Amino acid sequence: MAKVNEDMIIRDVLIMDEGTAPIFMKHGMHCLFCPSASAESIKDACAVHGIDANKLVDDLNEYLEGK
Repeated sequence: MAKVNEDMIIRDVLIMDEGTAPIFMKHGMHCLFCPSASAESIKDACAVHGIDANKLVDDLNEYLEGK
């Protein structure tokens, strides 16, 4: 499976594996299906929400690698 990086669009990660949704939510990203999620990178969304993008990406990749 592909690795997630901070430049990826949130919606693309969700399409890759819907099981990533709880990880986004755990980090405080609750509007996963808002219009911005379809066009906003993980890095940009994290900046807006005050979330550590590196930690989120690490957690997403840890989940995907464990599958």
